[in-house]
Amino acid sequence: MFMMLTQAGFISVQQGNDYEKYGRIAIAVVQADYPSDEVTDYQYEGRKVLENGTVEDRFLFLVKEQGKEIKIRVKIKHSLSSDKLLNLTVEEVR
Repeated sequence: MFMMLTQAGFISVQQGNDYEKYGRIAIAVVQADYPSDEVTDYQYEGRKVLENGTVEDRFLFLVKEQGKEIKIRVKIKHSLSSDKLLNLTVEEVR
């Protein structure tokens, strides 16, 4: 499966579902940050290749907070060689 997103620099060629592990982590973080709010949608935005075997996977969530939907982006940087999470960022998208 080949997937190319409109945001510059994000091209992803998926072999299997190697991003699933980090998707589960992203979901758990959003649910922990918004425990009483409903996650209404989730989208894998793609992977950006960084340097030294590091990549950044991005996930976008729609969360219904006090009756209005907000967008939450989770960015997870991890090493392809060691399969270890290096950095996780959660931000509200305006």
